[in-house]
Amino acid sequence: MIVMLVFLGVQMAKAQEEAVKTGPMMEFKETLYNFGSIAQGDTVLHTFVFENVGTEPLKILSARGSCGCTVPKYSQEEIAPGAKGEVQVKFNSAGKMGNQNKTVTLMTNALDKKPIILTIRGTVTARTTDGED
Repeated sequence: MIVMLVFLGVQMAKAQEEAVKTGPMMEFKETLYNFGSIAQGDTVLHTFVFENVGTEPLKILSARGSCGCTVPKYSQEEIAPGAKGEVQVKFNSAGKMGNQNKTVTLMTNALDKKPIILTIRGTVTARTTDGED
C-alpha cells in the first residue's frame, strides 16, 4: 500500500512538472562574452544565440543596454518552439578605459517572466599612436 501511494505521489509530481513546462522558454548557449582587451575607440560586436525550448512562440518584448555605449539588436518576430534566435550586442569603447562590464536586460513572454541578463566584458586600453619609437 505504501509503495502504491509513493508511486502515485511521484506520478502526480511529474504531471504537475510537465504542466508547468508548457509555454515559451528561452535558453542561451552563453550569457557572458569576454572580448579580452581592445584599444579605446574600438567597437565590439557579439551575437548571443538562443533557442525556444518551450511549447509556444517566444517573443522578445524589450532589450535595454546598461548604458548608451551598449546597444542590443534583436529579431522583432516570434521564435517558434524549437527554433533559434539571436541578440546582437554592440559595445562602443569611445571614452571608456579599464575594465568594462556591460549588460543587456531582456524582457520576454517566457513562462517564468524573469528578465534575462546578457553580459559583455573586457578591458579597454589606451590607443597607441603609430610611429612611436
